[in-house]
Amino acid sequence: MLDVTFPPLIIDMVLASTLLMPFVATYISMPYFIAKLTEKGILARDQYKHKLTMIPERGGIAILLVAMVCFSLNTLFFKFSTTNYVALIVIALFGLFGILDDMIDIGRVTKLLLMYYCSYPLIQYATISAFEFPAIGNFDTAILYLQFVVPTFVLVSSNLVNMHSGFNGLSSGLSTIVLLSLITRSVLIGNIENIFAIVCITGATMAYLFYDKYPSRIFWGNIGSLTIGAAIGTLIVIQGFVISGFIMLIPHTINFLMYVYWRVMKFPVAKFGKDRGDGILEVPNPLTLKWVLPYYYDVTEKQATYAMYALTGFFCLIGIMLPGRA
Repeated sequence: MLDVTFPPLIIDMVLASTLLMPFVATYISMPYFIAKLTEKGILARDQYKHKLTMIPERGGIAILLVAMVCFSLNTLFFKFSTTNYVALIVIALFGLFGILDDMIDIGRVTKLLLMYYCSYPLIQYATISAFEFPAIGNFDTAILYLQFVVPTFVLVSSNLVNMHSGFNGLSSGLSTIVLLSLITRSVLIGNIENIFAIVCITGATMAYLFYDKYPSRIFWGNIGSLTIGAAIGTLIVIQGFVISGFIMLIPHTINFLMYVYWRVMKFPVAKFGKDRGDGILEVPNPLTLKWVLPYYYDVTEKQATYAMYALTGFFCLIGIMLPGRA
């Protein structure tokens, strides 16, 4: 068994293995999951298609399952740090709540409270609480960071990903961009020994995107958005990327603030837009980020999704290039 704490060549081997193995496994197995979910009648309507289109959902369970199996297989050859296992447990707990959210309504307050405490195992493994700012120096948040920022960041990230969705491939595509950006930043600072479990999640998510992109053949459901959102938040707090991670999630945050404004102003409730018949989107208002472009311009679902990719990609590039450790 190889210890990933040394040499660089071995670390490169582990990084490649933990990314490619779940990618290949997910890509190969996804048609099976699509067939089984369809057979069981676990379907949801694709709201942005002119004709009635039913798509299998809860595909996020495949991402979590494949990632966990592939990570387990990798432990036969590589010795991972304890942090990787703790991260996987936290992510799996959020995935469990995603399953419950897809099946039953346990109440928003109860769900948020329980999910908050599910992040607590990360506290003793998020050892970075001091942040380096260019021209300012180090700022140590100590117990404040460990007790409040760590669980809050994971909870918020999972819900931001859950909310910024709706178009084919939107949520999974944005999540892939953010995860790859965070991994890239980790590689650039030379600190990747604690993120291999999340690299497995990323590999599976990348392959899943091939089936979720327009036109979607599967939806990932709440289990997918909460699992991947928790993976993003976990990676951020483990690596101490609070500032750069926040920058990467600015579009998600703007989307949330637009939702808050919508609710505070008590505008009419509207969950979906529609295809007007020629592929062009019709949306009820510009009060959610993905609807801004379709509200003012004639764009297709695919074009609106790519615009969101570009926006998140821009902020992720800033986050990658941000100087300092945070």
